[in-house]
Amino acid sequence: MPPPFDPADLPTGLSMPLSPLVARVLAPNPSPFTYTGTQSYVVGTEAVAVIDPGPDDADHLAALTAAIAGRPVTAILCTHTHRDHSPAARPLSAATGAPIIGCAPLTLDDDGPRADAAFDAGYRPDRILIDGEQVSGLGWTLAAVATPGHTSNHLCFALPEEKALFTGDHVMGWSTSVISPPDGDMTAYMRSMQRLLDRDDVIYYPAHGEPIETPQRLVRGMMGHRKQREGQILRFLERHGESAIPDMVADMYRGIDPDLHRAAGRSVLAHLIDLDGRGLAVPVGDGRWRMC
Repeated sequence: MPPPFDPADLPTGLSMPLSPLVARVLAPNPSPFTYTGTQSYVVGTEAVAVIDPGPDDADHLAALTAAIAGRPVTAILCTHTHRDHSPAARPLSAATGAPIIGCAPLTLDDDGPRADAAFDAGYRPDRILIDGEQVSGLGWTLAAVATPGHTSNHLCFALPEEKALFTGDHVMGWSTSVISPPDGDMTAYMRSMQRLLDRDDVIYYPAHGEPIETPQRLVRGMMGHRKQREGQILRFLERHGESAIPDMVADMYRGIDPDLHRAAGRSVLAHLIDLDGRGLAVPVGDGRWRMC
């Protein structure tokens, strides 16, 4: 269960330096799914880039403008297009003249559990980055690292000058990522996690939560957690035979807030789809599943 959050723990509307090249601006959109809110990052010292400009909120846009402090903006980059991440790209681009660069557009009906995670249908990038492509400015480089799973269009951005990685929602500093089908894909997520584990980044800057200073250890732990959940699902099906997802959630997520059961059910569904693809479980109709 995610830890309790207090929006006062981190002040919104202020530019907080995190390294010689990176500053953070917290958006005023705390929730049980965004923790203290979405964190936008300003990268660079002279000409800068903005990563995940966040929701289209007037106070947050004013805070980003203050953090930019009149410097040229080389690029506005988006890790993915959930509406707590990308909508501010449009007004920020209009105000600065900077191009919107990063993930591909993605629009579909979201039947997931979080209203704030609906896709940003108005996202229109000037340039789509594919894996390995770069954007650069004086003293900094940002390279796209394709990490599908949380969403199919998710990108992380590597800052090689500081061996840092901006992880969006793929790896967060306070909770595991929501993997919600049909676009969320557990198979792709685990493959992307392995890709991060194979890298040598020394710090992660997530869109939610504090910087992660032991990134490989956290990734190993998150992958282990997913494997444990997979084992729980298989053992439940072995004990109970054909079963529905709400029954699995009630058994495996005892003690969590019932308001989070639907989100947990989406995660269980993502695991089941992955297990189906591997020949370990199969749907049998009426929302029920069994082992193969």
